[in-house]
Amino acid sequence: MPIDILMPALSPTMEEGALAKWHVKAGDKVKSGDVIAEIETDKATMEVEAVDEGTVAEILVPEGTEGVKVNSPIARLTGEGETAKPQPAKTASPTPAPQPAPEPSKAEAKPAPAAAEAAGDARIFASPLARRAAQEKGLDLAAVKGSGPHGRIVEADVLGARAGAAAAPPAAAPKPAAAPAAAQAPAAPAQVPTLEQMGIPPGSYDLTPLDGIRKVVARRLTDSFRDVPHFPLNLDLEIDRLLDARVRINAALEADKVKVSVNDLVIKAAAAALMKVPHANASFTPQGIAMHHHADISMAVAIDGGLITPIIRQAETKSLKQIALETKDLAERARTRKLKPDEFQGGTFSISNLGMYGIRSFSSIINQPQGAILSVGAGEKRPVARGDQLAVATVMTVTLTCDHRVVDGAVGAQWLAAFKTFIEDPITLLA
Repeated sequence: MPIDILMPALSPTMEEGALAKWHVKAGDKVKSGDVIAEIETDKATMEVEAVDEGTVAEILVPEGTEGVKVNSPIARLTGEGETAKPQPAKTASPTPAPQPAPEPSKAEAKPAPAAAEAAGDARIFASPLARRAAQEKGLDLAAVKGSGPHGRIVEADVLGARAGAAAAPPAAAPKPAAAPAAAQAPAAPAQVPTLEQMGIPPGSYDLTPLDGIRKVVARRLTDSFRDVPHFPLNLDLEIDRLLDARVRINAALEADKVKVSVNDLVIKAAAAALMKVPHANASFTPQGIAMHHHADISMAVAIDGGLITPIIRQAETKSLKQIALETKDLAERARTRKLKPDEFQGGTFSISNLGMYGIRSFSSIINQPQGAILSVGAGEKRPVARGDQLAVATVMTVTLTCDHRVVDGAVGAQWLAAFKTFIEDPITLLA
């Protein structure tokens, strides 16, 4: 009996992905554990292994295809002794032909599952991305037909819906109490004008299509900047002693061929400060404030098409040597998009370091649902006051951006004071 290979869900929020590359072709034999394809998610390109054994009968989705929905067939296997016979008809039409839309009277008599659910308890079977997209377009989800599993509405259904499929007339609403909630929904954002509408002629620029990573980064950062009440706290740190300690540490680790970077020391100091000021190691949730037991530090890594934040788990328990080895490995695999979902999903605190580019200071956007993110600038020689005398020191400016719902000004200041102690007196990191 033929076995369909389905588009896997490689992360909890994945609804679709791009089939980047096939490692097999029709007629190849595969066994469980063989790498058969590479899938590009909204964060990384990941290898997919075969679960079943058999012979590849058909490649249903060619490599390079984008927007392949989770759980849709991408290839077909035949078992031992079976003949691999292509079935182009099924490939061309994997879904039933659309039926004519019912007349209004019939639609009212037998509402769609999503509409029926909405009528029953004001809830609709839809993904969070679909709900957000519907809110932005001003659409009523009850008027959108879902194409996901069990009729679930996904983001693509909303994006493909006509703007005219707006909220149902108030008279048809089964519960008048739901009307005020709909009235309070924010207005859809203004449509971004095209370059042509702005007077920039075609042919005067090159257009690079948005890939999955760039789309997700743009949406998440927009949501965070808009929805999270945030504020920055700035602090200058003298790092001459830190730089001297780094030289000595690297000399001690020379035999192990390990080099500790300033960023590794910053990660260690941030983790130690989170343990000293645990209220800064928290996240806002609708159920309450989550106080995290460990400092899982997300570090921002620039990659082609956006950025990703691999995580140093339980950084407060690790030596500088362990942190240096992990950061190097995670950064290399992030740039080649070989990270596993659990290596970049989660985290309790983020660090973004642009010091290597000469940036003196900057503020970062909070990586939800984390309570804060630290922006690290370049270390540079600056004049500093020593009593009534001027001196020269290597100074680094850091900015802590806080989610005010969880980390208020006093807590943020306490965390920065603890962080300053660990940075300016690095021997405390080894205690």
